[in-house]
Amino acid sequence: MRSTLTLLFCALTVSTFAQSTFMHPTHNAPIANRGVITPITASIAYQGYDEAQPYFGEGVYEIFADNIDGILDNPIIVLDGFDPGDGRDIAGLYNSLSFGGDNMADILRDEGYDIVILNAPIYTTSGKEIDGGADYIQRNAMVLIELINLLNDQKVGDEELVVLGPSMGGLIARYALAYMEQNSLEHETRLYISFDSPHRGANIPISLQYLINYLARQIGNAEALAIVEDVLNSPAAREMLYDHYLAHLQAGSDYLQDPAKLLPDGAPNFRDAFQAELDALGFPQDVRNVSMVNGSSQGTTTGDPGMLVVDTNLDLGSGLTADVVLNFTPEAGQTNTITSFDSFFFGIPLDSFDAEAEAFGFSDGVDASPGGTSNISAALGGGGASNPVIVAFIDALNQDEFSFIPVISALAIENEDDWFEAPDIGGIHNSPFVNTFIPSENESHVEVTAASAQFALDEIRNGALAVSEVTLQNTYKLVKNPVNGDILLQAGQTMLTGTLEVKVYSIGGQLLLAEEFQNPPSLIRIPQHLQSGFYVLQLNDSRGTTSLKFLVN
Repeated sequence: MRSTLTLLFCALTVSTFAQSTFMHPTHNAPIANRGVITPITASIAYQGYDEAQPYFGEGVYEIFADNIDGILDNPIIVLDGFDPGDGRDIAGLYNSLSFGGDNMADILRDEGYDIVILNAPIYTTSGKEIDGGADYIQRNAMVLIELINLLNDQKVGDEELVVLGPSMGGLIARYALAYMEQNSLEHETRLYISFDSPHRGANIPISLQYLINYLARQIGNAEALAIVEDVLNSPAAREMLYDHYLAHLQAGSDYLQDPAKLLPDGAPNFRDAFQAELDALGFPQDVRNVSMVNGSSQGTTTGDPGMLVVDTNLDLGSGLTADVVLNFTPEAGQTNTITSFDSFFFGIPLDSFDAEAEAFGFSDGVDASPGGTSNISAALGGGGASNPVIVAFIDALNQDEFSFIPVISALAIENEDDWFEAPDIGGIHNSPFVNTFIPSENESHVEVTAASAQFALDEIRNGALAVSEVTLQNTYKLVKNPVNGDILLQAGQTMLTGTLEVKVYSIGGQLLLAEEFQNPPSLIRIPQHLQSGFYVLQLNDSRGTTSLKFLVN
């Protein structure tokens, strides 16, 4: 029977799976003043859960120097996310920071920051081929540690690093920074931005996982097998996926479901082990931890639990047809059929496959939860003009979007098990992040918007201000930053009478402006005719000195 199915299903090619993506699509644009792509190898080896020996991770990085002095003195590291097959290169990562005709990397470079992008390529080490974009998160973290050490050695001055980790990159960054602290390694990092990262797990609909695996194992389709082995069964996917088809198989079968294993469960020997390791490390303590989230703050769902995703009959040619039905995982405490595939040859049944799913009593199925979304069509490579069967399948989809990174996971909230609960960060929910951007509606996973970009830019800029701005309880605060005209300075309620000395320095330390104010008002106006760029505002009164960094547009 299997040989007959394989022969008849030769028309059902899923080669577009090889280009599957779970991240917001970007369009490459020319990048000014590029650096040189440089290889880097970790000094700390890592041995994975299924490996007989440790291996040294590898990566490639490129430094995009700032557009002011071109000196590496204010580095921001941007990491790669889950990218099996290295389909997203360094230019793609740079352009992933684009929004509304602008690009965060371009803006920051114009303000004196250096962008350093770390990509995880495919490489061979000690005779083993490793797909870095889908490799163990821990091994990629060791590569990041190597880059952090290198940048701290090479940078000019003592500005601390900023690390921006989109998607899986946020887990890599968290692991690396916490590992360095626990092992007494100086990371000299002031800000960690987690961007829609799965701190409590990611989700690919289990119905889709079953379908692809069935096509791979029982039908014998080579392209489907490649996506199973290179994507679903990659170390990173097995570490991150909250629900994985491998946890539900019958003993001795590589595709049939065990009817006693219907509740969500991660990949055996991977998911629980990784989450326990990550939880034990915690978050870095000597860093400001903030989060950008793409899921809804209002509990807006992505479709409905248990809903019909697709119900279609596919004409595969030569008399071969297939009825395919997929559903989201069900409401809390319920069980439903999530995958059904029935094949026919001129109406004569050939084979049938079904899989069910059960939801925990405390939460509806995760597929429809509030979260950063991905698309089934994107996971299938968008169809492709050369694959009419997959195009027909995508056209028949009743629901394309699914929750890829649930809000609760992106916020790393541990005291909430209901994926559908709207987060009350300042109340009952305990998030480790000191500041968070959350939109009101669900957005595409790692989609940068004008609002989220402003959040990140504010964190990066304000974090560069002197600590005294915070420790002095905002005694002085810039009304506007960036500055377009006069410098407007707001004095706090505890302002004392006396003399206020104001000095403005260039980043290089040159005194450019000096003024004194006697018994200054609460709103202080300082005329300036500075050129565009970064400057330091030094304020001295009877209580001490405060320094604020500001930008002139």
